[in-house]
Amino acid sequence: MAASSRRKSGGRSYGKAASRSVESAMHREKRGTLKSGKGGKGGTVSSRKQAIAIGLSEARKKGAKVPRKSS
Repeated sequence: MAASSRRKSGGRSYGKAASRSVESAMHREKRGTLKSGKGGKGGTVSSRKQAIAIGLSEARKKGAKVPRKSS
């Protein structure tokens, strides 16, 4: 019973580094400098959702604590 109650309390599912990465991406999206696609060769990103997704993707590449993508 003790183990299950410990699991329920959980904790942060995203690390602080992931939060910073998303914040940076959101800032770049607001300024109009965030680009999509491989090497930023796509168009500029205009949606908040896409900015968050790019931020999380960058955090994953850096090795930050980010939950797996749900397929």
